Amino acid sequence: MQAKKEEGKFGFTPSAENLNGRLAMLGFVAAVVTELVTGQGVVHFLGLM
Repeated sequence: MQAKKEEGKFGFTPSAENLNGRLAMLGFVAAVVTELVTGQGVVHFLGLM
């Protein structure tokens, strides 16, 4: 019987990378939608340019 390897909650774990990728895709879609709706780029929309 093998001991179950305890997974860490921090660091580069597969579940953390999946979550990071999903949040990045969501952010990209939000940026595209913001640009389509306002007619301005995200940086300009936020007043940084």
